[in-house]
Amino acid sequence: MSESYKSHIKSIRMGSLVQNLMAQSLIGKRQNSKPLIRTRSARAGQNNFLVPANMQGVFDEITRLTDTFCEKFLNDEYGCICRKLTATLCRKHPSPLLKGKILTWTAGIVYSAGWINFLGDKNQSPYMSTKELAEKFGVGLSTMQGKKLQIQNALNLIPLDPDYTLRSRLVENPLVWMVEVNGFVVDMRTAPPEFQEAAFKKGLIPFIPEDKEEPEQEEIETLKFPSQRKKTAQSNSNHKAICEGPTLFDGLEE
Repeated sequence: MSESYKSHIKSIRMGSLVQNLMAQSLIGKRQNSKPLIRTRSARAGQNNFLVPANMQGVFDEITRLTDTFCEKFLNDEYGCICRKLTATLCRKHPSPLLKGKILTWTAGIVYSAGWINFLGDKNQSPYMSTKELAEKFGVGLSTMQGKKLQIQNALNLIPLDPDYTLRSRLVENPLVWMVEVNGFVVDMRTAPPEFQEAAFKKGLIPFIPEDKEEPEQEEIETLKFPSQRKKTAQSNSNHKAICEGPTLFDGLEE
């Protein structure tokens, strides 16, 4: 995990985390009034998504563009996130995708996926600036940002959003693994196996973490302060254990 990604993770406030957990608890309680069909992208091996029948054409048109863009400039993981975002927007009642140009919505969806996963961070790979993203789509920067804001508000998106994190970064994203257990927020990566299995069966975590080994503690270098007074050999011998014993800095991480 890069240092910049760690800093992004640390910047997420607990308030956003609690709001996200509350939102997750509502998943599955909403019922759609329109018939849903399961659709598959033309690209082999890609995920299925539920899309209302009347939105199928819009979904196909947008994902054709996002697939092409992500294949050329980003990667398949971003392509999958864009398809998921598009399907979720298609299920909104009414869907915001019914108003506006397909191209600007496509740019807004890709930008939303990049905003969630810090595509604009030069230390990340792939990387693309917001300005470059708008230029490649041939849309205005403010227009693309406006569509992203609409999508963000419609889906209650946050940076490092667990539902739209790149699969290769799922293990690194703490928001993916925070689950409320008896009123306490627990990191499922370090929880007992039975807790992990129960959370996985309920769909609260994407998979059961395999590597639960704690990271090795780095060796800590301590500082020793010599005595400022001249002491006799006998005095030095009596205080040797104290001078060479634990210091004020023992146990502190660098």
